[in-house]
Amino acid sequence: MSRIVEAARGWIGTPYVHQQASKGAGCDCLGLLRGVWREVLGAEPEAVPAYSMDWSEPQGEELLWAAALRHLRARPLEQARAGDVLLFRMRAGSVAKHLGLQARAGRAPAFIHAYAGRGVVESPLSAPWARRIVARFEFPQGDG
Repeated sequence: MSRIVEAARGWIGTPYVHQQASKGAGCDCLGLLRGVWREVLGAEPEAVPAYSMDWSEPQGEELLWAAALRHLRARPLEQARAGDVLLFRMRAGSVAKHLGLQARAGRAPAFIHAYAGRGVVESPLSAPWARRIVARFEFPQGDG
């Protein structure tokens, strides 16, 4: 199992708390990624400014995508593998602002994400979720 998937699974059950990144105490989808980054790579690459629930939507700016491009390596959408960072657009025409980590690829794909009302869970990467993926990335030092 990849270090990234193993670290992400350690967060399962963490409650959803907007703007937080504390294993067991609370996190949002970005907080999950930040926490896994700290466990696998060390210090976070940049400070995360405060953000609202509708962040970047009024301006229509792809802030999360831009940050991912600064710190992660883009991968082809069709080349799924465990440990990939997934970026989702939750509604057509809106900015991409949900993140997850691919837990399994292949015939029964799954991903780990922090979801409002559910906390950190491992979910099937069903067709409705898969259609929302707009970008796929890997950690800068790979999956180890």
